[in-house]
Amino acid sequence: MRPHHTLLRAAAFAAIAFAAGAAHAADLRVVSSGGFAQAYKDLSGPYEKTSGDHLVSEWGPSMGATRNAIPARLARGEPIDVVIMVGDALDKLMAEGKLEPGSKVVLAMSPIACAVRHGAAKPDIHTVDGLRKAFLQAQHVAYSDSASGEYIKRELMDKLGIRKQMEGKAAQIPATPVGEIVAHGDADFGCQQRSELQPVKGIDIVGLLPREVQLETEFSAAIVRGSRHPDEARALLRFLAAPANAQAIAATGLEPAAPAGAAR
Repeated sequence: MRPHHTLLRAAAFAAIAFAAGAAHAADLRVVSSGGFAQAYKDLSGPYEKTSGDHLVSEWGPSMGATRNAIPARLARGEPIDVVIMVGDALDKLMAEGKLEPGSKVVLAMSPIACAVRHGAAKPDIHTVDGLRKAFLQAQHVAYSDSASGEYIKRELMDKLGIRKQMEGKAAQIPATPVGEIVAHGDADFGCQQRSELQPVKGIDIVGLLPREVQLETEFSAAIVRGSRHPDEARALLRFLAAPANAQAIAATGLEPAAPAGAAR
């Protein structure tokens, strides 16, 4: 049996213990941002099989002005039960009263990585100087409109001292995964959370940002205030945060959060 399948089987057994609180099967509507999307996809099947609940899964960025962005969905009053998103953006929604108080669960940390089109020359970005050269030598650079891209635009360019040099050839990409832009040849160098780059075919990840300029993004989940299925939503959060699922989460390029309790 392949290791990935072994991890998912372990996740299925974990679901028995952590999802048993759901007394009745329910249709749970979950919206996840891209950084945790692959981990959620891998864990959703085992959870459904053991809990009996059906997960209605959708995707949207944690921030930004696109229609699918999680804050925009909640502002429209969409009937969502659980959101999985960047921790800072989740905290803002919690403060605005959009999420159930006390329901936040930290799931993982996500470092930023960079990629080139499959088969292209791989720049060495293990040092700050190497990363700077990779940016400057690229013809077109892509970065996201979510947490990692905001950091690159607002802070990393200045840390590298290349803001002026990158004007006109570095672009923030709304909604579309950066890896797809690189794979299609619309950019020859792109950076985003490793967990978002890893599932994309047609690219090669060249490495993480150097420690000195790295930013790890927290991904958390919470129950939407007014959820029709709060008990089932809590069971899902307990399952996603279960220590038995840490390896499955790590396999997607994330760094699982240390156990610190689950949704109350």
